[in-house]
Amino acid sequence: MFPMNVFEQRRQRAWMPAMAWRPVSLAVVCLAGLVAPVAAAALDEVVVSATRSEQRLSEVLADVTVLDGEALERSGALALEDVMAKVPGIQITRTGGPGSDTNLFLRGAHKQHTAVYVDGIRIDAQNGSGGAPWETLPLESIERIEVLRGAAGALYGSDAMAGTVQIFTRRGETGFKPHVSVGAGSYGTKKGTAGFSGGQGAWDYALGLSYADSEGFDAKTGGTRRNVDKDGYVRKSANARVGLQLSAGQRLDVTALTSDSNAGYDSRAQGNDRAVRTLDAYGLNWQGDWTPAWRTRVAVSQSRHGYDTWTATHYRTETLLRNYLVHNEWRSRVGTFSVLAERREDKLENTSLVGGDARSRHQNALGLGYGLHWQQHAVQLNLRRDRDSDFGGKRTATLAYGWDFAPHWKATASVGTGFRVPTLFQRFSQNGDASLKPEESRNMELGLRWGDKDRAFSATAYRNKIENLVVYAAKQGTCPVALSQGCYLNVEAAQLEGITLAGNWRAGVLKWYASVDFQNPRNAQTGRLLQRRSQRYATLGVETTLAGWTLGSELQAASRRFNDDAEAVKSLGGYTLVNLSASRQLARDFTLTARIDNALDRDYTLVKDYATAGRTLWLGVKWMPW
Repeated sequence: MFPMNVFEQRRQRAWMPAMAWRPVSLAVVCLAGLVAPVAAAALDEVVVSATRSEQRLSEVLADVTVLDGEALERSGALALEDVMAKVPGIQITRTGGPGSDTNLFLRGAHKQHTAVYVDGIRIDAQNGSGGAPWETLPLESIERIEVLRGAAGALYGSDAMAGTVQIFTRRGETGFKPHVSVGAGSYGTKKGTAGFSGGQGAWDYALGLSYADSEGFDAKTGGTRRNVDKDGYVRKSANARVGLQLSAGQRLDVTALTSDSNAGYDSRAQGNDRAVRTLDAYGLNWQGDWTPAWRTRVAVSQSRHGYDTWTATHYRTETLLRNYLVHNEWRSRVGTFSVLAERREDKLENTSLVGGDARSRHQNALGLGYGLHWQQHAVQLNLRRDRDSDFGGKRTATLAYGWDFAPHWKATASVGTGFRVPTLFQRFSQNGDASLKPEESRNMELGLRWGDKDRAFSATAYRNKIENLVVYAAKQGTCPVALSQGCYLNVEAAQLEGITLAGNWRAGVLKWYASVDFQNPRNAQTGRLLQRRSQRYATLGVETTLAGWTLGSELQAASRRFNDDAEAVKSLGGYTLVNLSASRQLARDFTLTARIDNALDRDYTLVKDYATAGRTLWLGVKWMPW
C-alpha cells in the first residue's frame, strides 16, 4: 500500500492551481459537441421522486438524476458520499476519511436544505444545523438513488428547499440469489458484505450485511487541538426488506436498516477521540390499486439517529423522527390528481439543551397535486399546507411547464417555494435562540433537454433565494451578550444561482459522461460567497470494454473556495483528481473489481486544516451465482 507520511511528501511538491481547470475546459468542449445522451430505455424507466408517485423519466418536468445498481456497482466507491460527489449539482466536504463529519451541498445549499429518504423513510437530525447524517448511510445496502434538484417543499414539506434524495435498498425477485464480496485497500481498509434476495409465490425478500474497517490516516493537518495519530473507522450495517402481494393490486412492504460507525477524530492534543454514530430506520408500506385509475398508499415509518463522543466529558444526542402518510392518486382523461395527508413528529434528546434533556414538535400537512400531458405540452401543479406545532401554518407551491417543441427536445420552466423550521437544537441548546424564524425559499429555473437512444444532454439554469437563513456565528459582537461564545441567528438572505450542464454519449466503443456546474451561492446581505462552495466544478468520465475488462477513468475538478465566510482570500485551493477503475469476470460466478482514487496523488483540501486521502488502491472480489 502507501506510506502514512504520504501527506508530508505531497505537501513538498509544487502544485499549479491552474491545472485544476484544464479538465473543466475539456468537459465544456465535450458537452458542447454532444449530439444527444441517456439510452431510450433509461428515458422510459420509472421514477418516484418528481411527483411522489410513479412517472416515466421522459415525462418528468423536474431536474432528476438516477443512479442504478449497475452504476453503483461499477463505481467501486467505499462510501456513499464519494458516489454523490459525481452527481451534477452536488459537492461534498468531509473532515477526514469515510465516517467523519460529511456535508452535501446541492446547488450550493447546505445539507439541511435537502430532504433524504431511504425506502420512503425520512432521515434527518435535529442536532446542530440538522440534515441527513450522510456518514452513517451504508453504500453496500443501496440498489438505486434518485436525486431531484430544485424546490420540492410542495411535495415533501419542511427542508426540501434545494431538492430531494431518494435512496432504495434491494428488493427481492423470483428465485434465490445469494451474494458475497470481500475487499482490501490502502490505509489498512477492509470490507466484507453478504446477503441474499429472492421470492416465491406472493412473498419476496432481501437481506444484506456489511462490515468495514480502516486504520485511516491523520485527519487533522493544522490548527489547534491536533493529535498526530491515525483516525480510522469501523462501520457495521444490515438491511432487510420483505414484501407480500396480499391480492391482485394489494401489496405490503416492510423495510429495516441499521448502521453503526465508530470513527476517530481530533479535538485535543492528547487522547484518542471517537465519534460513535448510529442510524436505525423502519418502515411499513401498504399500496392498494383499487382500479386501473385509482391508487392509495399508506406508510408508517420511524428513524433514529444517535451521536456519542467522549473527550473531557460525554456528549450525547439522539433524534427520533416518526412519519405517517396517506397518499391517493387518481388518473383520468383530464389529468392526474393526487391528495396526501402527512404527519411528522420530531424529538431531540441532547445533553446541551437548556431546561431539560428533551424537546419535541410535530407538523401536520395536507397536499394537492395535478399533472396533465396534452400533445406536446405538460403541466405539474402542487400545493401544500403544513402546520407546525411551534410556528403555525406554512404554505408551499410548485408550478412546472414542459414543451416538447421538436423530436427528442424538451424545454421546461418552473417556480416553487419551500421552508425549513430551525432545528430543536438551534432553538433550545445553550447556544440556541427560541425566537429564530423559519427559513423560506423561492426557486425559479429553466431547463433544456435532448435525448435519443444512447445520447442525452441537459442544461438547467436556476435561482433560489433563501430568506431568514439560519447560521452559526462564533464571533463576539454578533451574538447577544448571554450567548457571546457563539449563537445561531437569522441572516437576511442567501441567493443560490447557477447553471448545470450534463450529458452522456457513446462514440464507438467508448461511453462518455460529463457535467459542469457554474454557480454563485452568496450571502445576499454581504455579497460574500458561502463557505466551502466552488463557483465551478466538473466531472468527466469514460468507460469501455477491452479484452474482457470493463475499464473506466474520470476527472473531478473544483475551483478555489473560502473555508470561512469572513475570509478575505480563498484559502482552499482548486484541485483536479483522476480516478481509475477496472472490473472483470474471473469465472462464471466471480467478478474482480479494482480502483485507484486520486491516481496522481494530488494534495487537496475540502475543509481547512483537515486532510484528504492520497493515492489509494482498492481490490475486491464478488461472488454472485446467478
